[in-house]
Amino acid sequence: MTLYIVLGLVATLIAFIAVLVVRALNFKPKKGPKLQTNEITFDNDLAIKNLSELIKCKTISYNDKSLEDDAEFNKLTNMLPQLYPNVYSTCEQIDIPDRAILLKWRGKSAEKPTVLMAHYDVVPVNEENWAKPPFDAVIEDGVLWGRGTLDTKITFNSILFATEKLIADGFVPENDIYLAFSGGEEINGLGAVNIVDYFESNGIELGLVVDEGGGVVENVFPGVNVPCGLIGIAEKGLMNVQYKCSSKGGHASAPKPNSPVVRLSKACCKIESKPFKSHFTTPVVKMFDTLGRHSSFVFKIIFSNLWLFKPVLDMICRSGGGELNALVRTTVAFTKMQGSSAYNVIPPKATLVSNMRLNPADTMDSALEYLKKTVNDENVEISIIEGMNPSRISQVDCEAWDKVATAVASTWKGCVVAPYLMMQCSDSRHYGRISDKVYRFSAMDLTAEERATIHGDNEHIRLDAADRTVEFYIRLITQC
Repeated sequence: MTLYIVLGLVATLIAFIAVLVVRALNFKPKKGPKLQTNEITFDNDLAIKNLSELIKCKTISYNDKSLEDDAEFNKLTNMLPQLYPNVYSTCEQIDIPDRAILLKWRGKSAEKPTVLMAHYDVVPVNEENWAKPPFDAVIEDGVLWGRGTLDTKITFNSILFATEKLIADGFVPENDIYLAFSGGEEINGLGAVNIVDYFESNGIELGLVVDEGGGVVENVFPGVNVPCGLIGIAEKGLMNVQYKCSSKGGHASAPKPNSPVVRLSKACCKIESKPFKSHFTTPVVKMFDTLGRHSSFVFKIIFSNLWLFKPVLDMICRSGGGELNALVRTTVAFTKMQGSSAYNVIPPKATLVSNMRLNPADTMDSALEYLKKTVNDENVEISIIEGMNPSRISQVDCEAWDKVATAVASTWKGCVVAPYLMMQCSDSRHYGRISDKVYRFSAMDLTAEERATIHGDNEHIRLDAADRTVEFYIRLITQC
């Protein structure tokens, strides 16, 4: 009898493994986007020259408006008609407040207009840390250096340059196209909000919105050895949280237990040791389902059988941290702590701050409740400083997605196009209230080292990568 039981268990195990293997073998790549085969040509040198002129404008945004240089912002906006004369002679200029630029390129139809977004403000720089002056637009060894080369004057220029070129060619889009730009994205300005208000108040139903986001990257997904074109279909929410603890203070020579700094340290450790629960939301599941089919066989077994291996994948994500972990859960990064101003004084008040990125399955309210429950200390006051909930999730089985995917696959031939969840925040989140066809793609192929210069020192772009950004927008616009 025992032998039969053992044989039965072995047979069951073999059958179970066989099911996993068969599912992995059948987990084959899906048919990719339709490719455009036409060659795209334009004046590459002029495109780089125009971008260089934009880089030379010190359009730095600050939360303290007194630090901003209005003359530099005006310098940029005043040069646009000279850099892109066809755009400004053809497109209608719509007046929108708060450094917003909205241009309407009239198409054959107004039914499903496209919105192409970018921002022309940039973050501050520490010039002494730069190898090249950040606003001189130095070109050397096939590389253009400068603040905004990646974020996002490259996109700003490429949209305008592609439009300029196509107008010169006599092209008329099938649908209206709006060129929508903000001069305050880096400080959560109201430019994009005001543009969305304009669309909403005028009953304009958008067919497609494209903003900054993913890009063409390599070595970012387990077992995948080909370039991946990642298009964000949603972005995580953002929440800055303050943890505050008070005491009667006192001299450090006779400390009492559980001083404010100690309590906050314990709160920090509790949250670090009990991360938020993982959620495999729609953007992540679709990304795994697409890229997993191009991974090595071992990972195919995992991604084709998530019903079984979700706990294993969750463990891998949790232990490794980084981008893969951020895809599946709300993250908490402790960034600031303040206590006493003197070495020998127990602080009467101490504060701790965390920056959180909310998984689409969480909200600000649910996240705050989880933090309070995890810390479980009535002496630690936890409150939201500022924040926003996760964005609306956009469709992928639709014509709008197909247009963007086709432009990506046709520009970077051989890359795998996949949806993904964007960890950062962008102006495109405001469009969620009027459209579920909002896509986040920064049209560049960047190395990890190049991506690290965004908001950092020595921001730069290869000239050949900048050329492909223009090509992408030409390919996208001709479908609209």
